[in-house]
Amino acid sequence: MVIKKAELETVCGITSRLPEHEIPEVAFAGKSNVGKSSMINALMNRKSLARTSSQPGKTQTINFYNINDAVYFVDLPGYGYAKTSQEVKEKWGKMIERYLKKSKMLKRVFLLVDIRHEPSENDKLMYEWILYQGYEPVIIATKLDKLKRSQVDKQIKIVREGLGLKKESLVIPFSAETKQGREELLAYIEGILNGEQESFMSM
Repeated sequence: MVIKKAELETVCGITSRLPEHEIPEVAFAGKSNVGKSSMINALMNRKSLARTSSQPGKTQTINFYNINDAVYFVDLPGYGYAKTSQEVKEKWGKMIERYLKKSKMLKRVFLLVDIRHEPSENDKLMYEWILYQGYEPVIIATKLDKLKRSQVDKQIKIVREGLGLKKESLVIPFSAETKQGREELLAYIEGILNGEQESFMSM
């Protein structure tokens, strides 16, 4: 999949109506400091289209990026940010839930976790919650460049066991710095668009 066009097209806040269109969507979820914006920028091959910040939790909207007029990359608000009030966290949760339930074009949810650490309670809750909403998330294990090559397999096993993944569940190690994992992820998304990947979990 070669990205020739990437632009931020729609930004949805807590009270916004979700856009209606006929283009498939893939959504990215992850806690606030997992490097989601950096990963999306690396995937789009853009330096700063998705806004990154030294202050986690900046993404407080659902952002729709139009890719080649063929697919939307949907950036969901980060979860588990300590400095955000409980009331705001609950509103974000409802916003994400509304999107997962109402989007007619959502084909796959990707859940980002930090490959360096055992999945947190928030990660586990988000994984279970995405399953409950009817999607089998693909795991993107970010910050791969922070590990030595000899540590990667061990950390992937920790991620798998920590989330309780099925044997066949896909984990894609990814580095926004080196772009490692980018081609694999784009090829997987292209497979979704071509109907080669199952979009939903079996309920």
